Amino acid sequence: MKRRSVLIYWTLISSLLILVGGWYLASFLTFGLDSEPQNEFNAERAYADVITQVNMGPRTPGSQGHAAIRAWMRAELETAGWVVEIHETERMGQPIYNLIAKRNDQAPQVILGAHYDTRFFADNDPEESKRNQPVPGANDGASGVAVLLELARTLPQEIPPTWLVFFDAEDNGRIEGWDWILGSSAFVQEISLNPQAVVIVDMIGDADLNIHYEMNSNVEIRHEIWDAAASLGYGDVFIPEEKYSMLDDHTPFLAKNIPAVDLIDFDYPYWHTTQDTPDKVAPESLKAVGDTLWHWLVALHEN
Repeated sequence: MKRRSVLIYWTLISSLLILVGGWYLASFLTFGLDSEPQNEFNAERAYADVITQVNMGPRTPGSQGHAAIRAWMRAELETAGWVVEIHETERMGQPIYNLIAKRNDQAPQVILGAHYDTRFFADNDPEESKRNQPVPGANDGASGVAVLLELARTLPQEIPPTWLVFFDAEDNGRIEGWDWILGSSAFVQEISLNPQAVVIVDMIGDADLNIHYEMNSNVEIRHEIWDAAASLGYGDVFIPEEKYSMLDDHTPFLAKNIPAVDLIDFDYPYWHTTQDTPDKVAPESLKAVGDTLWHWLVALHEN
């Protein structure tokens, strides 16, 4: 072999080794050698997604953070093998961007949803001077998104046809020019679907997590999910007693007679305050919800 050919050969080999080594090092630094298998819900990775979102700043409609989180969610979902579509519309003169993630063209039997926007004003803050500041939204916004993204990475193929929907403009009611649940209302009004089940996850990262039955939610689906949680050892988190009646992203589905459930812990003292920060969120809480929905979906397929 000529000297020049040998040089080219070893240059190519060296480049390949560098690429492989770089990929391995990046994987090790991100997940560690003892990371969970990719088909299991990874609580630490979900918690990292909460921090990532909060670090984007406010995700209020029209803000830089609002545009940034849409781009980031899309990239994460596409990397996990999902096809992403944007449902772009308008309500009350405000642009709405719902993200829809699907694996194929089948109509969904199940929709899992969460809102990704945050509130303009922390009007429940105990310090009056902070009530005109935006809400960081670690629990109220980021926790639900984090659970859905980690499910996107880890759900097996053998589940019923499922859409993951990230709703816009949920959280700005009682503000002039806005209302609650604008994104999910537009979705239900404009996209003709008839899923067998819709599950909304909202404020499910609270370090002291207690998810009660939501009063308006579909009773049969409630029982299925709470039974799945109990079988996994999360009976102390999923409490089979009614407590709150919520206006949330499940409401427009119920109004259209589509079975829907709201998973929410409304006993959260930092709701709509500047203290809704990642230190109030626990990986174990994200795990309890993510694990439960993961196994519930798999059981739906098997049954």
